Amino acid sequence: MSKQILILAGDGIGPEIVAAAEKVLTRVNEKFNLGLTWEQGLLGGAAIDAHGEPYPSVTSEQAKKADAILLGAVGGPKWDSIERSIRPERGLLKIRSELNLFANLRPAVLYEELKEACPLKEEIIKDGFDLMIMRELTGGLYFGERSTRDIDGVMTACDTLTYNEEEIRRIAKRGFDIAAKR
Repeated sequence: MSKQILILAGDGIGPEIVAAAEKVLTRVNEKFNLGLTWEQGLLGGAAIDAHGEPYPSVTSEQAKKADAILLGAVGGPKWDSIERSIRPERGLLKIRSELNLFANLRPAVLYEELKEACPLKEEIIKDGFDLMIMRELTGGLYFGERSTRDIDGVMTACDTLTYNEEEIRRIAKRGFDIAAKR
């Protein structure tokens, strides 16, 4: 059974990191005869340079057809001064929203060899730790309305958080599902 992967190298160190990951992917695919295929796409600053927007329709179509996406970092100083609505990070937010990629999983493991470098108290880390940190990626924090508010006489930019019960339910359910398998 063949699976299609979309590779979005991104910007900055993204292309370097993704190129190394692609070498590993190639080797694993060959060794285990996985039948994986992949194609390159553009997201972020690279897409802005080529298409004038951070998430062009061609990339959107590639992403919708892909079974998986290998994604590098996006953004960098080159695009810091452009209009906010078309900055590289907007492409990342748009692909997350479009594909309903709402959960970021970040494993945190303390290896014995690194205990000395850990800033946590010894009594907390004595047995090590193996955590899965989850972060919601598409809800009100990212997509809330931008506004300004007068706080003690100072106009402050802020986001209006629009979390709703369904967002909370789906991230909690995913967290519990992952915890049950660990």
